[in-house]
Amino acid sequence: MKLITRFEMAVKNESELHGLLRNAFNELAKSDPNTIERTNALTSIENIQIEIGSRVLSP
Repeated sequence: MKLITRFEMAVKNESELHGLLRNAFNELAKSDPNTIERTNALTSIENIQIEIGSRVLSP
């Protein structure tokens, strides 16, 4: 899986972010332990959750 950065998410709406999150979880479930794909999926999930959280807190 390609790492999803916060920069890339800046232009996405909330619905698109939730879709990305779902895809990242699916990629995580398919990944093998100790691989770059798993690391990228986990980091992408964290980045997406931070982005969604920051939008909830912002007016």
